[in-house]
Amino acid sequence: MANTDYDLIILGGGAAAFSSALKASEIDARVAMIEHGVIGGTCVNVGCVPSKNLLSIGELIHDCSDQKFDGDRCSTVDLKFDFQTTIQEKDKLILQLRTQKYVNVIESMSNTDFIQGHAKFKSRNEIVVNDKVLRGKNIIIATGSSPAVPQLRGITEVDYLTNVEALSLQEKPDSMIIIGGRALGLEFAQMYSRFGTKVTLLQRSDRIIPEEEPEISEMLHSYLKEEGIEIHTGVKLESVSKNGRYKISSTIKGKPVTFEADQLLMATGRRPNTEKLMLENAGITTLDSGAVKVDNEMRTNIPNIFAVGDVIGEPMLETVAAKEGSIAASNALFGMHKKIDFNAVPHAIFTSPQVASVGITEKKARERYGVCSCKTLLMSDVPKAVIVNKTKGVIKMVVEPKTQRILGVHILSDLAADIIHEAALAVKHQLTVDDIIDTVHVFPTMSESIKLVATSFKKDLKRLSCCAE
Repeated sequence: MANTDYDLIILGGGAAAFSSALKASEIDARVAMIEHGVIGGTCVNVGCVPSKNLLSIGELIHDCSDQKFDGDRCSTVDLKFDFQTTIQEKDKLILQLRTQKYVNVIESMSNTDFIQGHAKFKSRNEIVVNDKVLRGKNIIIATGSSPAVPQLRGITEVDYLTNVEALSLQEKPDSMIIIGGRALGLEFAQMYSRFGTKVTLLQRSDRIIPEEEPEISEMLHSYLKEEGIEIHTGVKLESVSKNGRYKISSTIKGKPVTFEADQLLMATGRRPNTEKLMLENAGITTLDSGAVKVDNEMRTNIPNIFAVGDVIGEPMLETVAAKEGSIAASNALFGMHKKIDFNAVPHAIFTSPQVASVGITEKKARERYGVCSCKTLLMSDVPKAVIVNKTKGVIKMVVEPKTQRILGVHILSDLAADIIHEAALAVKHQLTVDDIIDTVHVFPTMSESIKLVATSFKKDLKRLSCCAE
């Protein structure tokens, strides 16, 4: 299309951008999608896809070295692990999914121009890219985020890793320091530890994944420690240097502590990609973090400009970005007033065992109601977990004291990321514990844990047989 006037201009080429473009294609709107990097965004290139692929390889290695049954025939002696080949296979997977889910999809949308280049605002309706001015009735900012690295003395003088480089190392390091004890740091810690790297993880707060329930944080800490991962919390970083090996100077409880390793991975969060967009030319308001400020319809302070995905801040999840992209396009092009219920959005951490949560925590329930009606169930009390010897973990349910409406569910277990979806529906549709109890579940399954923890509000599980109502 030679015409430079569009119904919708989308800045970015990841999950949020594609979701917006697909929604726009339903009415054959004229769309321009502008991406300065690799098509597909973070998830398929340097996020979910490659990290979960490598985590699965690490889990195979671990399971073969940690026999759970006397008849288990798998062992690390039988398993041939080649780090370089593993990375090469991961790269093939990325190319395959990027081609299938992004390149082929954009080529199938005849209404959409895909433009490679850096976009910046000229005005509220104009975008400059490759020295050309594009006019858009509506604009959606979906430029994603980048690794955020804290200010630390010496950090600009060393070639540290972020998740991008850590997914593409050509040689497996003998040792690695990971700074950051949330999802990203924990996943990489377990991944490389299972590959055979000696991992030391440093976390600033007094526990890892501090936003999760304390029981989950403490149990996961214990499990990772059992696997040989060295974890330090309450760490105050002082400086970093490199002379062959990386050296981290810090204090823990007021005492100086030094750590050394062959590699350094900074897993300290992400920052919205807004710096080069020249948002000021359109008068767009941002937060102190640099994130674009939006209302609950994904609209900025400028009526025809929307923002979605990581660029508006937490929660930075691909599924949330895609949902926001669809909502923004619907509101921009269809005149709708769609919103997203963030309280019903589940999230997961793909360690082993996995962490998954939806809704409010016990702490928030106490703040809201003055009391928490909560029940906690060990996974060792779930029959399927016992049957397959996957008994690590816990499930916790938070309910409204008077109505027993389910407000939150928090899980540490094998397959937690799959189990959580029933809980997400419960929170979204304001189901009660009785609604869950009255629903017949398949036996034996890990997801039966949702029913069991709900049943524990009514009965003593120790006095019930399997499948008892």
